[in-house]
Amino acid sequence: MKNIKISIIGLGYVGLPLARLFATKYPVIGFDINTKRVEELQKGHDDTLEVEDEILKEVLKTDDSSVNGLFCTSDKKHLSTCNFHIVTVPTPVDKTNRPILTPLYKASETVGSILKKGDIVIYESTVYPGVTEEECVPVLEKISGLKFNQDFYVGYSPERINPGDKKHTVEKILKVTSGSTPTIGKEVDDLYNSVIEAGTYLATNIKVAEAAKVIENSQRDINIAFVNELAKIFNLMDIDTHAVLEAAGTKWNFLPFKPGLVGGHCIGVDPYYLAQKAQEYGYHPEIILAGRRLNDGMGKYVASEVVKLMVLNDIKVKQSNILALGITFKENCPDVRNTKAVDVINNLKSYGTNVDVYDPWATSDEVKHEYGLDLIKDISGKKYDGIVLLVSHKQFLDLNMSDFQKPNSIIYDVKGILENADQRL
Repeated sequence: MKNIKISIIGLGYVGLPLARLFATKYPVIGFDINTKRVEELQKGHDDTLEVEDEILKEVLKTDDSSVNGLFCTSDKKHLSTCNFHIVTVPTPVDKTNRPILTPLYKASETVGSILKKGDIVIYESTVYPGVTEEECVPVLEKISGLKFNQDFYVGYSPERINPGDKKHTVEKILKVTSGSTPTIGKEVDDLYNSVIEAGTYLATNIKVAEAAKVIENSQRDINIAFVNELAKIFNLMDIDTHAVLEAAGTKWNFLPFKPGLVGGHCIGVDPYYLAQKAQEYGYHPEIILAGRRLNDGMGKYVASEVVKLMVLNDIKVKQSNILALGITFKENCPDVRNTKAVDVINNLKSYGTNVDVYDPWATSDEVKHEYGLDLIKDISGKKYDGIVLLVSHKQFLDLNMSDFQKPNSIIYDVKGILENADQRL
């Protein structure tokens, strides 16, 4: 393989761990338009907590030289010295759940402006089949003036990062790879295989790799929707859903999914990308969208169950005080993107309740900016009519819930981890 120098476009939850890993073996330029983020990284701190500061500092360097290590910058001129460009920007949906490809277009423009003959551009962002070659490549060609598969090439290797997971880190997750030609596919596969301990799988083409990624999370979404529906049914029948799942789980091939709020940047978003493409081909995906509708409605359902429980316990709902524990999209992680905990909080507020939100992992400024909600920093000495556990942060397991309860208050456990909960999802 030729002398390798890699640029990573986007230094978030996906890009930074990947940049750090590649920097142990290659010179890497990490690029992000967020100057504050870049400044913090160059000082050796990652506020997403995906890369520990000590580990980050081990690979940092102060320039864009060809020495192995990571140099972070917001100046795209440094990217011109690289021959591999890996795009790891987010791919969200809008308020109507239609895919937003703007970050991909902007990233492609950035790469296109410095693209050279022989360069390879690899996309990791989750997309529907066809985006890399039909949407991104034309942007690269237009901005660079170069010809696809003659002057430059592309690959696709979907990210499989699980935010907050310190066990399944990027190097320990098998990586799917692909390229715009068989030769490039092999070159892309070799690149990742040189740092991924779990190995790689070379897909037959880019569209196959794109499709494989988008169905991974769609499958999980549908399975969680199924157990969420079971929870609704069993709650009506006064049957403990978790006890049912535990009993059913004794069969060797029963899938161990649990009910809950489905948010985040992947599972709550990816099915819409696949659905969008299916609809362009004239097919309406019934099961995929049914699962999404059910999961998207769980915030409203949880709030109504909390209110029902309060009424049954003779607690006046209007002007009652409720403590919401957790607002991130998952446990032990500061990521609040597309969190469905917000749906529960806002629906509880619609009943006229006062909701205090406490989360030791979330950043107050980010929560305020994204959702207009204020976090409280201290819950000691306060008493509530109701407590709702939304996220199973490890800190919450150490709390004595009775310290925050009024005499007849209720506890609703969305995650099913509290022994003294009055009700759980």
